[in-house]
Amino acid sequence: SSLSFQNIVLPDHQPPHTDLMPLQPTPIKALQKPKFEALYPFTHFNRVQTQAFFSLYRTNVNVLMGAPTGSGKTICAELAMLKLFAETKYKVVYIGPLKALVSERMKDWKVRFGEQLGKSVLELTGDTTPVLGALEKADIILTTPEKWDGISRNWQQRQYVQNVGLIVMDEIHLLGVERGNILEIIVSRMRYISSQTLTPLRFVGLSTALANPEDLADWLGIDSPNGLFNFHPSVRPVPLRIHLQGYPGKHYCPRMKTMNRPAYAAITLHSPNKSVLIFVSSRRQTRLTALDLMSSLVADDAVVKWINMEKDELDYVLSKVIDTNLRDTLAFGIGLHHAGLPPPDRAIVEKLFKQNKIQVLCSTSTLAWGVNLPAHLVIIKGTEYFDPKTHRYVDFPVTDVLQMMGRAGRPQYDKEGVAVIMVAEDKKNFYKKFIYEPFPVESSLKAFLHDHINAEICAGTIGSKQDAVDFLTWTYFFRRLEQNPSYYGLHDVTFAGINRFLSDLVDDTLQDLIACHCLEDPAEMEEEVE
Repeated sequence: SSLSFQNIVLPDHQPPHTDLMPLQPTPIKALQKPKFEALYPFTHFNRVQTQAFFSLYRTNVNVLMGAPTGSGKTICAELAMLKLFAETKYKVVYIGPLKALVSERMKDWKVRFGEQLGKSVLELTGDTTPVLGALEKADIILTTPEKWDGISRNWQQRQYVQNVGLIVMDEIHLLGVERGNILEIIVSRMRYISSQTLTPLRFVGLSTALANPEDLADWLGIDSPNGLFNFHPSVRPVPLRIHLQGYPGKHYCPRMKTMNRPAYAAITLHSPNKSVLIFVSSRRQTRLTALDLMSSLVADDAVVKWINMEKDELDYVLSKVIDTNLRDTLAFGIGLHHAGLPPPDRAIVEKLFKQNKIQVLCSTSTLAWGVNLPAHLVIIKGTEYFDPKTHRYVDFPVTDVLQMMGRAGRPQYDKEGVAVIMVAEDKKNFYKKFIYEPFPVESSLKAFLHDHINAEICAGTIGSKQDAVDFLTWTYFFRRLEQNPSYYGLHDVTFAGINRFLSDLVDDTLQDLIACHCLEDPAEMEEEVE
């Protein structure tokens, strides 16, 4: 039987990665303000920051910065913030994907921007809800997508939402995961608000290297070539050596167990005296991995090999630890780090690991996004986690694996970092190919459209069917619909076909909302799409 290629739509050829130019590093003096210069302990910006310096600090263009973990992207965002503070009284909103990441940024900026620059820095996550007056006075608001989504819905009544002049989105490539739809709606809504209030609003998106940077740039309103930077994953201040190991075994737990001895061997080979981070998928696995490593130490008669402090200090630390499992593992120089640890214990572990007093840290993957604890060697022990929704083990997104790898290599101490990735045998070729060739970022908005259309109707942004279609044209989903139509179920890629598809999509969504009694009065929504 013959195969028809009649309606095939090939993806647009995306431009290659941005070349890292051999520029002279820009000195801190280029900031031309002593207060700003005092924020940084170094004398020159690195090569990535140097290349983007003019766009970030001398212009107001929107910027998408795709670069590997550890290449100094946060300072790039800070340059845009300093530019805003030097010229206007508008606010900065920093949106991080995880509370842990937001808290980490808060700790840093509270000191540098709060105490040194005298700016009001405010954290707004599920754990903290400041009073209204504090939000109105804040210069920098650090928040998560869900929180800012809830706040910006009623933007007409909230002056402080209209007074935002810069939005910094960290890890914007997470647009492609399940929670990405909220990030997508925030940017689309803030761009819409800016067009209504005529307040100049600048976007800075930070990401790892992207496969389709042009689509994200278009959606962020980047029309200048000076605003798009997409450096190759190899552009790291500290080069990274990667070892990919495949392990047989159909079942998850036995396969994890077979990785323990090779993990110990990898530490002995690649990092006998330097810090080691071991990423696993669950709290239980942190404990089991640590116990197995302790057995290996006992077998080698090297119980104190990974402890770099005096016995008196160790005894004092152990007396302060609450968690019994952690107390057992710390005695061998192995720390545990997961969400179930009491906060004082977590602080003790982070401090000991940072000061190199314990050499090994077994952690769940969230540490890769949150606390900045780089190590010489990173071991990713298994690339699956248990998904309670589907009751099965599923793969980590490739972005998570890249983020964990990015923790290998400490810029101040190491000439190179080492990452050992332990995967199921049948996944080895997949990771070999995609570790440096990321998938295009797709939109996850379509599956959650009911929630967002309903919210916008309640907020008054959408008052008719035409408004709903217009609102969709602000989204990243609309950009990808044209580029990858079959992924979203679009068959006719003509202008009329796309219009019909969006119109039908809005119709179906509204009908569902009416059927669920979320909408009462369909008469107002009956306007036909022009």
